Amino acid sequence: MNKEIYRSCASIAVFRPAGETFEILLVHKPRKRDAWQLPQGGVEEGETSAQAAIREVREEAGITTEVIGTSGEVYQYDFPASYRRFRPDNVKGQRIEYVFAKVEADTKVKVDEEEIDEFVWVLPDQIGEYIKRKEYLELIHKLYDDGTATISKSENLRA
Repeated sequence: MNKEIYRSCASIAVFRPAGETFEILLVHKPRKRDAWQLPQGGVEEGETSAQAAIREVREEAGITTEVIGTSGEVYQYDFPASYRRFRPDNVKGQRIEYVFAKVEADTKVKVDEEEIDEFVWVLPDQIGEYIKRKEYLELIHKLYDDGTATISKSENLRA
């Protein structure tokens, strides 16, 4: 029996200006539970996490952007048994690394209508309306804080 492993994934917290603050992009997968999330996907052979995150947000939301920072946060979880039954491999869950990006306020989002069927830009106090799993909600709030701090720092360096 092969050793069970975690699939390497990358996710991107995309921010856009909203007055004096920022909104963060959430995308919706067409499934019943835990459908709202940050854009994310598997890291392909030869890709870095940052490259995978940029590719995923382009594929899922039609956004072309650049990484402005990385997070030290990692979200690792096991797939539910009901999902594992359909996987013919030794992958038992996912390990997700995060990066940050900033886009202009008028950036257009175009979801792929297959993997992602909806999107929303939200302020920090609205995140809980979409993200229900406690651990993931806490992570998104931490990523929001870290990402906006990264944006402020990069803008101060340019000034």
